[in-house]
Amino acid sequence: MNPIEVEKVQQVLEQFKNKPVFIHLETTNGAYASHFDNKGVNVGAYIRNAGIKFSQAKIIGENSSYRVGLKTENGWVYAEGLTDWEMYESNKLLLAGHDPEGRLMVALQISETPFN
Repeated sequence: MNPIEVEKVQQVLEQFKNKPVFIHLETTNGAYASHFDNKGVNVGAYIRNAGIKFSQAKIIGENSSYRVGLKTENGWVYAEGLTDWEMYESNKLLLAGHDPEGRLMVALQISETPFN
């Protein structure tokens, strides 16, 4: 994966606009919740192969932490804490947020075809 470059990611997001797409959105601190002397609370969210169509996409942020919002007909899909990105299988966008130790904290994937 590569560090997020706002202009490049925005261009890719625009390619998915106004098309039916599938998203994968995951947030987690998983087993990492035990890292503050066992005072952390395990939280997470997971959605896979949700079909949406968005009319607007925006990536904003600075200092290597970014957020992406996708405006749908009935609301927004939003991911924050993103640090890295890549295109894979020629048509799938992967945005991920890693903590300083490299552990995954958030992931947003967009594709015109369902994820395996």
